[in-house]
Amino acid sequence: MSHNAHAPFIFFGTPRVAVETLRALLDAGFTPKAVITNPDAPKGRGLELTPSPVKELALSRGLEIFTPEKLDAATEERIRTFGAEYAVVVAYGKIFPESLIEAFPSGVLNVHYSLLPKYRGATPTEAALLHGDTVTGVTVQKMVKALDAGDILAQREIQIARDETIRELRPRLIKLGADLLLETLPGFERGDRTAMPQDESHATHSGKFKKEDGRLDLTADALENWNKYRAYADTIGTYFFTEDGTRVKIKDAEFALGEFRVLRVTPEGKSEMSYEEFCAR
Repeated sequence: MSHNAHAPFIFFGTPRVAVETLRALLDAGFTPKAVITNPDAPKGRGLELTPSPVKELALSRGLEIFTPEKLDAATEERIRTFGAEYAVVVAYGKIFPESLIEAFPSGVLNVHYSLLPKYRGATPTEAALLHGDTVTGVTVQKMVKALDAGDILAQREIQIARDETIRELRPRLIKLGADLLLETLPGFERGDRTAMPQDESHATHSGKFKKEDGRLDLTADALENWNKYRAYADTIGTYFFTEDGTRVKIKDAEFALGEFRVLRVTPEGKSEMSYEEFCAR
């Protein structure tokens, strides 16, 4: 199918999470008129200005790129010049003003990594693990001004394995979200896909978390500790303090026979070691 056979759209996204989805769209013949991503940001020790993962992919595919600081009136004007029918948003990182949503005649589609209205907000995958859920999923929704409150176009659920951490779950959800989006777009472009309103009475939220949220008390509830370990494994991580005040990062752990078992640790200022080695010191 040629590019012209699809309605013109714009892709908004920034981190690695969004790259997979953009790549899947391109590989399926959905080429955006433009890719909008956050400006280059200082990274690493030298604080060198580094393009976002989405910008790197867009550059490699020769796509038009726009990196506005703010979604203000001037940005909106520029976005309108692309003449896009709709937009696809995956982890872009900025809140859309209502006027920008209205700039797209067919609306703005957003891929959200939970079964909305559950876990609206920034950290739905972490929230599912923190709560010990056995099922989560992805939702393709139509964006409205209220956060993650738009009508649902498509939804698919996935089982969470008991021993799964966010390291394994996140990539599965990203793949599921990209697949679901690709299945949804043809019907959406034809205008024959019905959107279902969310049930507000079941809405829950997932907020940002702080470094301190990763602190564990090893004498606390084993399942609670395990769920925190699973949820924060690829972001802030988890840690505990010894009686003498040493901070110890947990590098690997398991939940077995009702116990939370720490397997590998990195004590402050030391190299990674097994927990047994650490306890024997």
